[in-house]
Amino acid sequence: MKEYKMRRGETLDERMPDLEGSIEDYFGPITGTEEFNGSDLFVVGEPKNPVFTKIVAGAVKYSGKKDKLAVHFEERPAEEVIAEGLADNAADAVNAKNSFLLEATGRDAKSRRDSMKRTVEDDAPDY
Repeated sequence: MKEYKMRRGETLDERMPDLEGSIEDYFGPITGTEEFNGSDLFVVGEPKNPVFTKIVAGAVKYSGKKDKLAVHFEERPAEEVIAEGLADNAADAVNAKNSFLLEATGRDAKSRRDSMKRTVEDDAPDY
């Protein structure tokens, strides 16, 4: 499960007031919920893109901090996707993920990667 921060000065509620509806628009109908860090996240058990097998997404609430977007994309193995001739669907899956994350966080893929790198560097032990 990956957690994403919003841009400085923005909140998830402001960026996506109807998070549940946005998840359904991007990935398909919500089939249930799953608990993560004390928050209930939405589960899309049968995503409309056949590359995905399951998607879990939602807001994770932290006391005294801004909410973060938590997302987990379960995907079929690349070999299986290619063997079934679903390469075009794979490109659509990447676009859907990036568009959803950009809309939710206000950060493009490069900004999200840089932020994740800084988080990992901050967690590294000092020797």
